[in-house]
Amino acid sequence: MQRSDLERHAETRRQFLNGFAHQILVCAGLGCLHNDEIIQALRENIAAQGQEQHILVKRVGCMGLCALGPVVLILPEEISYQRVIPSDASEIIAALGKEPVQRLLLPADLPFFTRQHKNVLTLSGRIDPESIDDYLAEGGYTAVLKAITEMRSADIVRQIQESRLRGRGGAGYPTGLKWSTVARATGENKYVVCNADEGDPGAFMDRSILESTPHAVLEGMIIAAYAVGANNGYIYVRAEYPLAVKRLKLAIRAAEQKNLLGPAICGSAFDLSLQIRLGAGAFVCGEETALIASIEGNRGIPRPRPPYPAEKGLWGHPTLINNVETYANIPLIINRGADWFAALGTDKSKGTKVFALTGKINHTGLIEVPMGTTLREIVFEIGGGIPGGHAFKALQTGGPSGGCIPAEHLDTPVSYESLSELGSIMGSGGMIVIDETTSMVEIVKYFMQFCRDESCGKCIPCRVGTAQIHDLLEKFCQHRATNADLAGLEMLCDLLKNTSLCGLGQSAPNPVLSTLKYFRQEYIDRIVDSAHSPLEDAA
Repeated sequence: MQRSDLERHAETRRQFLNGFAHQILVCAGLGCLHNDEIIQALRENIAAQGQEQHILVKRVGCMGLCALGPVVLILPEEISYQRVIPSDASEIIAALGKEPVQRLLLPADLPFFTRQHKNVLTLSGRIDPESIDDYLAEGGYTAVLKAITEMRSADIVRQIQESRLRGRGGAGYPTGLKWSTVARATGENKYVVCNADEGDPGAFMDRSILESTPHAVLEGMIIAAYAVGANNGYIYVRAEYPLAVKRLKLAIRAAEQKNLLGPAICGSAFDLSLQIRLGAGAFVCGEETALIASIEGNRGIPRPRPPYPAEKGLWGHPTLINNVETYANIPLIINRGADWFAALGTDKSKGTKVFALTGKINHTGLIEVPMGTTLREIVFEIGGGIPGGHAFKALQTGGPSGGCIPAEHLDTPVSYESLSELGSIMGSGGMIVIDETTSMVEIVKYFMQFCRDESCGKCIPCRVGTAQIHDLLEKFCQHRATNADLAGLEMLCDLLKNTSLCGLGQSAPNPVLSTLKYFRQEYIDRIVDSAHSPLEDAA
């Protein structure tokens, strides 16, 4: 496909869409129930009125506000309806071009919408995820065409470096530095891999991106492969995401048919083959060496590093691994420039970040905000605060590998550094709000049980340590713990953090350590001889 072909396809689709007086967009993410029935009811009502040539009903990706879903958006008026059910269809159709249905109306000035800054999620909920033409109409694949026909590989790597994009999978490693390492690596075969093995409890950022804008991820991977000199790639996605897998398969097939994937992409000398590999749901396979082992057909367990995958990855060849959100940022940076991206965020954490906001909060859902946005703004403005009149207690970030942040730190700006200083991590972007009715010890026990069950068992500190920590936490929950148990808990956390083989074991103690720091009294209150505490011994 040449530039003229791309522009022609895009213009044809835009003209088709503009030919309708109204478009009705229905959220079709997994979180919105009965969307198929809603779409069918809308189309039946339109057909009954003979309005098929004037009104288009379109299935789109996640619109973000899961708490009030299913959400329906009316274009061009930009009217949103909440908690729509199939029986609302006739009333919605009757109101087109007139006064909106007040009982369903979703206020446009809701802070959930107005306080966000969408880059990665710009097209989420606006296009049909299963239509490459919809993506092309919004400028899709122009970044691929620009990169392959106008830029040298080194120029692309330099632009990613200058953007100061950091990996969105958790560790925040500089993306451009990783790309430059793979680009410099020697060898005839190189690989690009998309880590879509999102496994944190309460996290659904990557799943939603794949379900809503799969072509954006493919576009980012194509550019990355061209930049580092790779001709083969894999998307490693867990099998528990059937809708994401379905839409990825459709996207790959459609891109191949339009010469945007496969041999001689866009008439160039660059070839790229992308395949999907399904993971069996092992949390440890989010660690890149375990992921590599799984793609190769082996048991998904980590190996010591170095060598790093950038030098010796899949089948011993240099391999670039980034996560879903990282790749989705690439086309934006190529089209808009490194300076545009670097202008957003904090000094060391640039751009925006997608978060899954869940737990005891009014507006659960998917959000995107600039780095540097405070936790208070996320929880109380975008998230709408705590339901039931209860008080905020803590915010758990980073999944099982993260920590629990108390109310006194709500004014902390979100960044890799600030969260680390509080004893937590950014992670892939999960945020779980905890209110005053919840026991922090119970929360921590749940996360430790998760880590214990997900440990691959290769190294003793993680295999045995997570089980021992969980058993101690169980004693605290049952009010049977002693001062010696508290000391043992801290000792085991230190042991795991410093001796485990991979990030699962090394970060598993984080929820325990952060709650011991900020909510220590909850542990002391569960000690049977709490009148004589280790704190008094230390004094």
